[in-house]
Amino acid sequence: MTRSALLVLADGRFPAGGHAHSGGAEAAVRAGRIRDAAGLESFCRGRLRTTGLTSAALAAGAAHGLDPAGLDAAADARTPSPALRAAARRLGRQMMRAARAAWPGPELDALAALFPRGAHQPVVLGTAARAAGLGPGDAAHCVVYETVGGPATAVVRLLGLDPYQATAVLARLAPEMDEVAAEAVAAARQGVDALPAASAPLLDLTAEQHAAWPVRLFAS
Repeated sequence: MTRSALLVLADGRFPAGGHAHSGGAEAAVRAGRIRDAAGLESFCRGRLRTTGLTSAALAAGAAHGLDPAGLDAAADARTPSPALRAAARRLGRQMMRAARAAWPGPELDALAALFPRGAHQPVVLGTAARAAGLGPGDAAHCVVYETVGGPATAVVRLLGLDPYQATAVLARLAPEMDEVAAEAVAAARQGVDALPAASAPLLDLTAEQHAAWPVRLFAS
């Protein structure tokens, strides 16, 4: 296991396509649910405890070596929004390209062959973590960080929010990120059927609305 590999995988400059997605923040800004740093923190906390937990458990399961086909089916079942399912698979394809270049190996090759149109991004991320010699906890931490880091970066661009304030939000959420990652790992160790299915219906609804906008800054 190498901490440097974890830093590479979690780096926002890793070319996995996440910079083009706001994690629902763009729609929340337009609806007035995020107006400032306090609104961003509330949004990120809700996202962390719902879709973040679910995605982190999927990634931890993949890093643990659970059946990727079962994990991808579980991800589909936990993503009712067609727009979010499509986004997850697009991100999965991009993550796969980057991961196979960084850590080529048979498990990533097998997953790419099994899902030529892209597996769900958390499943690919967890498999990439495994290929990099990382464990379930590392994969879960990558996911929980991107769960809140993506919206924080997006809101800086969308609102012109002070980046120092956005970073302070992430720092305040750090203990909760650790808690969610630990919960995700514990669930993954019990198998696919034990994975959490925490949901955020408002994110699903606004994702469908966002996908229909003729002009938008982010892909999702």
